[in-house]
Amino acid sequence: MGNHDEGDAEALPYPDASFDATVTMYGAMFAPRPDVVAAELKRVTKPGGLIAMGNWTPTGFIGQMFKTVGAHVPPPPGMPSPVLWGVDEKVRERFGDGVSKIETTPRMVPFAFPFSPAEVVELFRVYYGPANKAFGALDEEKQAALRKDLEELWAKHNQATDGTTSVDCEYLEVVATRA
Repeated sequence: MGNHDEGDAEALPYPDASFDATVTMYGAMFAPRPDVVAAELKRVTKPGGLIAMGNWTPTGFIGQMFKTVGAHVPPPPGMPSPVLWGVDEKVRERFGDGVSKIETTPRMVPFAFPFSPAEVVELFRVYYGPANKAFGALDEEKQAALRKDLEELWAKHNQATDGTTSVDCEYLEVVATRA
């Protein structure tokens, strides 16, 4: 196994121009200050290097899941939605100067679980940070309402018919070249 470092997407623990490629899949998009994240990604990438991101889109399934959760537990005031990183114009605006080229491509990733949508919601409640936090902020009655809405969302988008769960989730692939 290679080394792995833990760090803060808003204060990466590396010198300037450290990497030929800087990659974040569904990670840096959750940091609270997108402008700081964009500046850090550019800072640690060598000129001519690549910055690659995978970011959930607002219109895709995970974006819809966040919207459902947000209807029960509003996000903190002043905090931009993480799924704005899944919007082409926003990504271009955030990177602005410092990149010579940006390509964005909507892509799909399949989520497949060997159990029912209700069990998927329970898995997310226990193990997925944003869902776990949302449920933890609610009393028992409101947790039941959130669970019901999430189960309906997963069931509505479920393509499996055999008791398992299969949902396609859209993300925006971002590949930027550091100037």
